[in-house]
Amino acid sequence: MKKIILSVLVIASLAVISCKGEGESKTDSKTETKTTTAEGKELSMANFGVRGNCGMCKTTIEKAAKSVEGVAEATWDVKKKSIAVSYDEHKINEKEIHKAIAAAGYDTDHATSDKVAYKNLPKCCQYEGDQPMNQ
Repeated sequence: MKKIILSVLVIASLAVISCKGEGESKTDSKTETKTTTAEGKELSMANFGVRGNCGMCKTTIEKAAKSVEGVAEATWDVKKKSIAVSYDEHKINEKEIHKAIAAAGYDTDHATSDKVAYKNLPKCCQYEGDQPMNQ
């Protein structure tokens, strides 16, 4: 009888451990770290989702991010639908980068695209509204 009770407890424990984390969703896709440039300047790094489809999207998204004063580098990954940005947090904050990309017509994790800008995108750049980001 003791073996049966012990077996039930072990199985129940395993079930609880294996289910831990199920149903949790990742709401903030940002990963922020610090890097130092060759000039000794410290930059913040952020990675977040941006919807898009093609090479033209890549060019437009990166150009929009780099247009924000304080952004040192921006690289959008077409397959992952995410952008890696290094920026000077003393000049700007990440929210401003999201706004600039949204103004160009692209949704980000934290900003919705400007509808007029989106409609003016080439047809190949117009994505599905539920397209997954930051895969």
